[in-house]
Amino acid sequence: MPPVRRTALARSVLDVAPTLLGTVLRRTTDEGVVAVRVTEVEAYDGPNDPGSHSYRGQTPRNAVMFGPPGHLYVYFTYGMHYCMNIAVGPPGQPSAVLFRAGEVIEGIDLARARRSAGTTKVLPDRDLARGPARLCVALGIDRAENGVDLLARGSAVQLLPGSGYDGEIATGPRVGLREAADWPWRFWIPGDRTVSPYKPHVPKKRS
Repeated sequence: MPPVRRTALARSVLDVAPTLLGTVLRRTTDEGVVAVRVTEVEAYDGPNDPGSHSYRGQTPRNAVMFGPPGHLYVYFTYGMHYCMNIAVGPPGQPSAVLFRAGEVIEGIDLARARRSAGTTKVLPDRDLARGPARLCVALGIDRAENGVDLLARGSAVQLLPGSGYDGEIATGPRVGLREAADWPWRFWIPGDRTVSPYKPHVPKKRS
């Protein structure tokens, strides 16, 4: 199956984000293949969005967002987790869509082994890629994949059309933001058990 077309991503982030529901992220390593059907995403609109990493301009960390659409933007957060985004939008518009959650549809044993490393806990299938950090672990994604072209044939990480999704789409506030958290730019497949539970940002109190 060929990757998603780049022209489909070179549009407004709010137009692109819902269309990523039902697409497939497929990751190939020496360990094997893991593929995840995307069930939840969040949109970030660059300089128009105070919640976006590119709101205040380009830095070494967010440079991928300023490049062509279709490339993977991976960042490290809270000193412990990786999160993955796809750069989208027309030239000059550093927007991105965060992949928040998905259903493992290929390589479930490998995904479970990665997610269970260091613990004896048995994880239910729905939790293997339920949340942006868990999704990265299940796929074996870290900063080494930052900048990877998801649309290139033969890429170790690919975005594929999959079976798509043309049903009702739910929207709601974004997760874990200090600014613009209430903007309804999180999109998910209603009723899907792999969608992450919503947790509003709670500001830390200074002691």
